Amino acid sequence: MTDFIIPDWPAPPGVRALSTTRTGGVSVPPWHSFNLGDHVGDDPHAVAANRALLQRQLPAAPLWLNQVHGTRCVDAAAATMVATGIEADASFTRQRGVVCAVLTADCLPVLLCDERATVVAIAHAGWRGLAAGVIEATVGAMREPGASLMAWLGPAIGPQAFEVGGEVRETFVAHDPQAAQAFVAGSGGKWLCDIHCLARQRLDALGIHRIGGAVPGDTATHNFCTVRQEQNFFSYRRDGITGRMASLIWLQ
Repeated sequence: MTDFIIPDWPAPPGVRALSTTRTGGVSVPPWHSFNLGDHVGDDPHAVAANRALLQRQLPAAPLWLNQVHGTRCVDAAAATMVATGIEADASFTRQRGVVCAVLTADCLPVLLCDERATVVAIAHAGWRGLAAGVIEATVGAMREPGASLMAWLGPAIGPQAFEVGGEVRETFVAHDPQAAQAFVAGSGGKWLCDIHCLARQRLDALGIHRIGGAVPGDTATHNFCTVRQEQNFFSYRRDGITGRMASLIWLQ
């Protein structure tokens, strides 16, 4: 049976969203079992079968992006009409029945909507995209004041599993000194990074204060840790060759 995570956030009626886990599909190891990524070496027929299972929960086929750890945010309705595999790391829509999606296996999916259910968006936020401003670009594309928006942070690498070099910390702290709160000194000059905390800081700076999902510093964050929760999530850092989960949002 396929398992889905339904975001726990105060989204208005008309906004629908979900994140997939690794269970309930047909892919064989090392992509077992509900792999939705078509670029990770899995059997294309298995990926197609898994995507067909997912689509039963959706009003239409999602816009699958060719994610490049950048900041480009596209209009999902317009992009669906033009091509597939468009290079971008975020999408938004004001059109009902259009599904925005990102694929992840450690990076952070950030889901967004406004309180009137007129626009939704989603961003793929690895540390590079997050540092470069993918959340800011996505919110900008929504063209709504931050106070009217809310966000949900999905499964990603947890704060006790995400070891980074000093240059990563320096990049974030140079942008905002408060980002230092998201880093804990590790061994050998490395740092443990809380990507959920960094995303919350970026959202807060945009005036978005209604944020669901993992809470910085809370041990419950481990429930959303893609590395530590091997039974539930794919993790590129843990396994190398592995599948991808999807996070999706749409207006009903």
